[in-house]
Amino acid sequence: MSDFLELLAADAANSSDFTDRSGISATDRARTVLFECLFNHLADDRVASLFTILGFEHDFTCYAIAGYPARSAARSRVDIEKIVADFGGTCLTAEHPITGLTGADNGTGRTAVVALIRPVGAATPEIICNTIAPAFDADRPIALGPQRTGAEGAMRSVQATLYCLKAAPALAATAQSLPRPLRTDDALPERALIGDEDARDELIRVVYGSLTAAGPDDPTLLTVSTFLKYGGSLETCAKELNVHPNTIRYRLKRAAESTGWDATDPREAYVLITAIALGRMTTAQ
Repeated sequence: MSDFLELLAADAANSSDFTDRSGISATDRARTVLFECLFNHLADDRVASLFTILGFEHDFTCYAIAGYPARSAARSRVDIEKIVADFGGTCLTAEHPITGLTGADNGTGRTAVVALIRPVGAATPEIICNTIAPAFDADRPIALGPQRTGAEGAMRSVQATLYCLKAAPALAATAQSLPRPLRTDDALPERALIGDEDARDELIRVVYGSLTAAGPDDPTLLTVSTFLKYGGSLETCAKELNVHPNTIRYRLKRAAESTGWDATDPREAYVLITAIALGRMTTAQ
């Protein structure tokens, strides 16, 4: 027996955008349910069918952008969809409440607008993001998700932007100013701390994995962790490992090249500290 998502997809596919008594068209219903699926980590074949109905065909590429509306959420959604359409692109938008770790909204007007956009010709995601930026509140963060493929990729890009918005207050407390747009890597450790499995996986698999890739006899992990343990003191680290400070400099430079994160930078050191902690807890299990 067909389930609800299958019936909904069939309804949208067979309708001519018929509007029901509540004034909601079949396409609008499909879009609403599609985003609810993405918000709730669902991205199976039925969700892929909804994407197809809405113009995102199989193996499509897309990216998400999320932020707080400059005026009303409805007005921002219209503006964003029009701008993307003027570029010749396809865009789906929705609203989603951004709650704290307790799940409470507290009535602070933390409803975000999420846009899912297919690549538009030669216009990069950064160009599109900067172009639609006036639709978002200029005093609050905008998050730009990674470009991904298919329903699963769309769900992950949407989730990454939402986790970025949740993590933004912590990031703002440690940075001189938030990047605009805020990319998912900018909030990598904060995303991991609040439950983003993709961020956690990247820290363990990519960052920690790079530090341990050469095997147990390679001193890279030991050097970076010791350097961080002693608060970034080159001399203390060198004394602890019984090597020359220039050797520490060389190893840290090599680690930065392999991981993409520099232990001598305070912010990037925090990324490495988080990755090493998660990696060690994972490998100890």
